[in-house]
Amino acid sequence: MNTKFDELLEFPCTFPFKVLGVADPSLPDRIIEVLQQHAPGDYSPTVRPSTKGNYHSVTVPVIAQSKEHLEAMYKALGDIDLVRVVL
Repeated sequence: MNTKFDELLEFPCTFPFKVLGVADPSLPDRIIEVLQQHAPGDYSPTVRPSTKGNYHSVTVPVIAQSKEHLEAMYKALGDIDLVRVVL
């Protein structure tokens, strides 16, 4: 990834990941599992269903230590098979 996170953010910082994925009951747990590998912590995700209920939006604030740390979490979250978009 060649992002400009280092120009836009001051690290360490709290970064709210918003992950859109298939409406599966395991989605929030799988997201937290991935985040725990990169930034261990006590997470409380916020889950909102889409209008038709086919997708869920899961928001989780995470403390990012650097540009590389943030990019690694983006990639790892995007690799979850239920995930469609990471914002």
